[in-house]
Formats: sequence, C-alpha cells, structure tokens
Amino acid sequence: MKRLGYRTQVDLEWCSDPAHAMRWDRSVAFLRGSAMAGRQLPAGLDIGDRTPMTGMLESLFGCRFDTTSIDLDTECLEGSYPVVAAFEVLEHLYNPLHLLLEARKVLAPGPDSRLFVSTPAWKPLLLQSPDHFHEMPRRSLESLFDRAGFTVVRRGEFRIRRFGFCLTGIRPLLRCFFEKIRIYELAART
Repeated sequence: MKRLGYRTQVDLEWCSDPAHAMRWDRSVAFLRGSAMAGRQLPAGLDIGDRTPMTGMLESLFGCRFDTTSIDLDTECLEGSYPVVAAFEVLEHLYNPLHLLLEARKVLAPGPDSRLFVSTPAWKPLLLQSPDHFHEMPRRSLESLFDRAGFTVVRRGEFRIRRFGFCLTGIRPLLRCFFEKIRIYELAART
C-alpha cells in the first residue's frame, strides 16, 4: 500500500517550481494595491515556513516578518502584528477556522491592520492535491472569513500556469481551466 506523504517543510525543490514563482509575483502585485503597501511597519507575521515570499513581504512592508513553526490546527499564535500573511496555508489544515481565529487574535488593534490570505479555488476532485484537506468554493471561503470575524476589503483571482504547461497532457490542460488562486485582503471586524 502506498503511503501518502504530506509536506511538513518547504524545501529547495518546492521553492524552485515555476508555478510558485508566478504565484509569488502575482501575490505581490495584489499586495501593492493595498493601502498597507509601502508603509514602514514594525513587524509582520508570515504564517508557515520561511519562503522566498517572506523576503518579498519584508521588502514590500519594510520590516522583518516572523514565521511560524507550530501546529497551526491546534496551537496558539503569539505577538501583535499590523500585517499577517497566510499564503497557501488554509487548504492544508484540518481546521482552518482555528487558524483564522488565531490570526485575528494576533492582528494589532486598529482599522489599518490587515490579514492577507491566498488559497486555491475549488477544483474537481481529479485535480485536487492529496496534500489539501480543503479547496473551497468562494462562497464557503468567504463565509469562513465572516465566521472568524473578518470583512473582505479586496479580493482577486489569478492563474499560476504558463500556456506551454497546458499543452503537456490532459490533466495539465484541465488545470489551465480550473486551477486558480484566490487572494484576499481582510480586516478584523470591531
């Protein structure tokens, strides 16, 4: 019996995937549209392992970003941050609501603090990753944000595959139709 291997650490092979570089570039383009971009912030939190995206966040927001090394399904986040990022994290959790509640708890008080989240859009089961526990339709995802006490400030959507990838087989062709990333700028409700 083949055992499923779930990724627990980001490694060089994962970071070198061209789809990740495209996702990071498009995520940064979305972030630049935020009123938070370009401000000199005291610190930020990038939920998950340190990746090249963490360095991009540090450049964009002019501060150091802490990362996490806890079980995001059960453990608590600590600190206070005016900006928190959770890119490609929610879909890997059994309990994404727990993480959103924890992110809200560490978001610095005030109307300008923001949580940025990205996650894959729902795809047919044939195309879903075995590492993902949740790939939600937009309405379900936004309901989850609402349940956690967040308001959607802005939302976007983009693709992460180059055209040439689409021509390499049936599944890649289907991915070009269905595979999208949803990205959000969220504010905590008061």
